[in-house]
Amino acid sequence: MKTDHCSGTVIAAFGRSYLVELDDGELLKCFPRGKRSEVACGDRVQVASAATGQGVIEAIDPRSALFYRSDAFRQKLIAANVTQVMIVLAAAPSYYEDLVNRCLVAAEEARIRAVIVLNKFDLGTSAAALESLRLFETLGYPVLPLSARQDVTPLLPWLEAQTTVLVGQSGMGKSTIINRLLPEANAATAEMSIALDSGRHTTTHARLYRLGASGRIIDAPGLQEFGLHHIAPEALDNLFMEFRPFIGNCRFANCRHVSEPGCAINGAVKEGLVSERRLTSYRHILSGLRH
Repeated sequence: MKTDHCSGTVIAAFGRSYLVELDDGELLKCFPRGKRSEVACGDRVQVASAATGQGVIEAIDPRSALFYRSDAFRQKLIAANVTQVMIVLAAAPSYYEDLVNRCLVAAEEARIRAVIVLNKFDLGTSAAALESLRLFETLGYPVLPLSARQDVTPLLPWLEAQTTVLVGQSGMGKSTIINRLLPEANAATAEMSIALDSGRHTTTHARLYRLGASGRIIDAPGLQEFGLHHIAPEALDNLFMEFRPFIGNCRFANCRHVSEPGCAINGAVKEGLVSERRLTSYRHILSGLRH
């Protein structure tokens, strides 16, 4: 290190320790000050040297965006300063639509573009999965069919000049995408367990990789749930983008679109202007936030 204090980017998060790439290219294993850590992969940080090859994170620079989940007790930071969330799905193991909706809500709240990738498109059951995802495409979320084991080049235009975080359930092929894009990454992969209809957790920490001259991609650990306790119940409806034209048109100003008479969004569902699947998901999420 040339000075005692340097700027760098967090390129891997291991719970209480972090790998920081300094602006001069040096890599340091760093630890935060204090007992609580609020550092995320992708953060720009100020680091003080502590020992050979190690440092202390003194400060986190202001973030342009933060993608995270939360439960009633704590927040789980996923990635900072990202411009795009790529939700990776597959027809097998089966994906949870509720998890997709929750990721989309979190992306809307953080004002980050969301893209849905349907991986393993060579499987025979993928056509039905793609048809189910047409709902999200009609809302404006791009849906990209992909067979990562065969060809990942369809993703390249979407990744250029973006900082993208890959999220999704285990076994959907996030690490395979990383390996195909960056063979040198040596990201661990594992075969899904057909018997359990789930994949094994192969990514245990968030890791940032540079992609070409201007792209960055963050591989995040597999998700089985996505808490949204950081979102106020009264703000949730605005995060379902198709609800927005109808918000404010309900009979009651405090309508939460559950069972109130004169609900404009419920009326839009009956007219075919809003999907009943999305309204059901909204009500499920809202119930969790209220309790």
